[in-house]
Amino acid sequence: MLKKHSLLCCLIAAVVALSACRTAPSNPSATSSAAVDANAANQIQAAFVVLGEQGQAQARVITSASACPALTQDGVTSAMSIRALPATIAQRKTLSSPTDSKPSDFPVLTCEATLKTGVKVASVAGKTLAVPKAVPLKILVVGDTGCRMKLADNYFQSCYDSDKWAFGTVAKSAATFAPDLVIHVGDYQYRENPCPAGNAACADSPWGFGWDTWKADFFDPAAPLLSAAPWVLARGNHESCARAGQGWWRFMDPRSLQTGRDCNVEANDMTGDYSDPYAVPLGAGAQLIVFDSAKTASKPVAKTDPVYAIYAAQFKQVDRLAEQAPFSIFLEHHPILGFAPEKAKNSNVEVKSGNAALQSILQDSHPQRLFAPNVQLLLAGHVHLFEAITFETDHPMQIVSGNGGSSPDVDLPTQLSPQATPFSGAKVAHFNSTSESGFMTMERASVTATDWVMKSYDRNGKLMTTCTISRGKQACN
Repeated sequence: MLKKHSLLCCLIAAVVALSACRTAPSNPSATSSAAVDANAANQIQAAFVVLGEQGQAQARVITSASACPALTQDGVTSAMSIRALPATIAQRKTLSSPTDSKPSDFPVLTCEATLKTGVKVASVAGKTLAVPKAVPLKILVVGDTGCRMKLADNYFQSCYDSDKWAFGTVAKSAATFAPDLVIHVGDYQYRENPCPAGNAACADSPWGFGWDTWKADFFDPAAPLLSAAPWVLARGNHESCARAGQGWWRFMDPRSLQTGRDCNVEANDMTGDYSDPYAVPLGAGAQLIVFDSAKTASKPVAKTDPVYAIYAAQFKQVDRLAEQAPFSIFLEHHPILGFAPEKAKNSNVEVKSGNAALQSILQDSHPQRLFAPNVQLLLAGHVHLFEAITFETDHPMQIVSGNGGSSPDVDLPTQLSPQATPFSGAKVAHFNSTSESGFMTMERASVTATDWVMKSYDRNGKLMTTCTISRGKQACN
């Protein structure tokens, strides 16, 4: 019996020893899940957060995958919804001739999901998203950022030269400022027509209004800023339906994408080119009011024009939104109280006043000031300069941040004539302008303050101008 018992013990010991030598079996599902996540991350072309009505945050993902990645918020994972499927949109009428236009190809999936209020950490496929702060203390402003390629103007910017197209440098410099919020004042995509043969400055550049152009003109160079903070996006005239409006609705606008408001069919442009204003709270008594001026003209609008009725109703909405906060910042693309340079035939620079179309509608409700009293700052772009304008009269300060990298306009005179005014009755106190590419910041003194310090910087982050708004008083140096 002792021998049998010894033999049995030896067999058991051998089995145990062999088991110890074997590698522990892997978890196939865990390995598969990790591989799926890594693959999903590699297929993501852009992931960012955009703020919409009443500050509601939307996570957006543009991916070459066939399905949307999962969104994780504070450890809880949920599915993202499809905003737009891959598609090639039939060629439609554009501002260019048919021979210089083409169908818009979008071989990417656009996904979206609402971020819950107060979320602390959010990510998609392991990529961290910038979540909103209740009271952003540092806001960064940039605009008019794309590389211009336009046959009608015979202007083809050097898209591969960072000295001549500075948006990539601007975005990298601006991201180092660690903003809590980024504002873009409009005009993201400028490569409308093909680069002429033999032009090395833009050779082989994508063109038209499809994904490849959006990627080259905005999403690739903007990547450092897209990951730095949530965005508030204004729509520019380059995002009208006859231009890059299809991409605007697929990728950028915070509201839902609707058939007929997607700029795919010209017959629906009166719907696709106009959208209602909305407010984005900034906390501590301040807010942004975002206005869609994509189709704004430069001449006064006749009251019989259907556009007059659309804008008049929207400006009434602006008045109601302004009642929500004592300090409102009106954000849109066309400078209402700014200036624009225009070269005369004698090579002198003429100074053009503010946008007459929007003024003609605003003054019917507010003949002198144009805006309700709570609107104290106007942010715009369109003119490819930085401008800071304060007034001796009761008018909101106008900031133009249109120097984000696209082809610069000629400089305005350093000294305006005493008669120069952007609007009849608006007396300029201070005027400052530059064509140097760059960006600007808006900073609060504390989480409870509605006083702001605004600073403009060149592309490398060198300070150019400082302005303040404190207790309704405006000042710049």
